Amino acid sequence: MSRLSETDRERIADLFDRHLEVGLHHGAQLAVYVDGESVIDLAGGVAAPDGPAETRETRHVLFSSTKPYAGVTLHSLVEEGKLAYDDRVVDHWPEFADEGTEKAEITVRQVLSHTSGLNRGEIDDRPDLWGDWDAVVEHLEAMEPNFPPGEVPAYHALTFGWLVGELVRRVSGTPIEDAAAEHVFDPLGLDDTGIGLRENEDDDIATLVGFDPFDRCRDPGEGLGDNAEVAAPFNSEEIHRAVIPAANGIGTAGDMARFYACLANDGELEGTRVLEPETVEEMTQVQAETESDGTIGREARFALGFWKGGTTVAPYGSLPPDRAFGHAGLGSSVGWADPAENIGFAYVTNGVREGSYEHVARVNALADAVRQALE
Repeated sequence: MSRLSETDRERIADLFDRHLEVGLHHGAQLAVYVDGESVIDLAGGVAAPDGPAETRETRHVLFSSTKPYAGVTLHSLVEEGKLAYDDRVVDHWPEFADEGTEKAEITVRQVLSHTSGLNRGEIDDRPDLWGDWDAVVEHLEAMEPNFPPGEVPAYHALTFGWLVGELVRRVSGTPIEDAAAEHVFDPLGLDDTGIGLRENEDDDIATLVGFDPFDRCRDPGEGLGDNAEVAAPFNSEEIHRAVIPAANGIGTAGDMARFYACLANDGELEGTRVLEPETVEEMTQVQAETESDGTIGREARFALGFWKGGTTVAPYGSLPPDRAFGHAGLGSSVGWADPAENIGFAYVTNGVREGSYEHVARVNALADAVRQALE
């Protein structure tokens, strides 16, 4: 018997609809698993300001909610013995750095925990190159750390995905978009999710709208920049068809909630095991904490490819427990797992809101409604 009653579902659906009615976004999806069972799967509004209607199958750009898909792909290769967390990156990718340099000491663990110091570089500002994997890799090889490796938690907004993706390619011989399908998407039946669009897929992605922030209570220097400006390139077919493993996952809330339901249940869902319980335990341990992240200037607790709960800005509920883990994407999406309550949660919208307040507020309202219903 489900722990979520029909009355609870109706209350959560009313709140979901209210967000659309007051114009927080044009379209959205909400999906929740509890104890491995899909208990909520909603869609509403429109996929673009002028339509068509949003459905549960409408695919969205997931922004940084893509990162855990890439990260779990790498974790699965660690399980296979292809590499280890404390390996140096250069041991698997010789062109990454010159021996004897500070950069040569960067480890896989530091990449996954946003402490490598390679948090941003020229490539972040070159969307014209994001579709050229070789050009991106050359830029990564030429980069020098902005901080001493291992010392400063600094969010790798785009470089995380390229670094992880090239490591996956080096140790497995498979491009990250194919490896993620092999290790994550296909086993779990995430049929509407991928990293970028393939040649045989239509570009039918929901249109992103960057809303003007109404919040002026935050530090103006916090975050990644103007919502509309940052989101704009991600409405182009060229970016949709690129491979940007930190930012251009294409998918649905239903698929994302299913992914987190698996992780909340020690890496197994409906008889399919994606990771061993020991790996899930290790990858969700806090590796670095900061009151002011070196890139976005906000509180953070980094695990290996995930953000942990227990901070004032974690979008996993108003008082997110330390054990919760997941990821948000540019003020428009979020997914998380709570292993103690066995919850997998995903909320995806086409409205990009200010990330440290507006997006967190709307997500937390829904997360709190789910948590309260389960108390």
